[in-house]
Amino acid sequence: MKKNKIIALILAGFTIIMLIFSFSVIAENTFRNNETVETFTLSENKAIQSRLKDLGYYTGPIDGYLGGYTIPAVKAFQRDYGLTVDGIVGPMTLKSLKINVGSSQSSSDLYLLAKAVYAEARGEPYVGQVAVAAVILNRVESPDFPNTISGVVYQPWAFTAVYDGQISLEPNNTAYQAAQDALNGWDPTYGCLYYYNPITATSKWVFQRQTVVEIGEHVFAI
Repeated sequence: MKKNKIIALILAGFTIIMLIFSFSVIAENTFRNNETVETFTLSENKAIQSRLKDLGYYTGPIDGYLGGYTIPAVKAFQRDYGLTVDGIVGPMTLKSLKINVGSSQSSSDLYLLAKAVYAEARGEPYVGQVAVAAVILNRVESPDFPNTISGVVYQPWAFTAVYDGQISLEPNNTAYQAAQDALNGWDPTYGCLYYYNPITATSKWVFQRQTVVEIGEHVFAI
């Protein structure tokens, strides 16, 4: 009988330990989900994944879900940049990634950027549409161009879609999403200030710019 009681106590103790461990795992996962998934929008998560992929830390799909593929990439990035290695995309990690989430960009800026994307690149693959938006934002940050989205888009003779009237077209959801992804920090052009279609471009000087990447029918250059 004593032997049976001892075995029962051991089993009960083991069960309690397993329950405590299970609850701790659930709590940790909930905390992590709150920090990495629920805190950000799907678009912002994609921007984080894209930035990690650009830096060579992430090889998974750009799906907006910061799960098993993304967390190890975040940890590797944090390790290399001297951050707390916890796999959580907190303020310091975001700052080091140079990702702009929770942007206070006005709705009018988003609308105009989406209009420019739709007018200039609606026939391009999605990443190409994000790239066009990124070029506009890169120009905003450059001292060589106007410092507002409106100023860049409407700079004289800067974009074909403005002087041929296509800028007046209403953007679709894809153009909005591409504009938002660019605002969140996704830059498939790696800082380019120019893009052109080599088949239709008429300005010869643009061919002298250094090519960085080709996406769809556009060449992106600095």
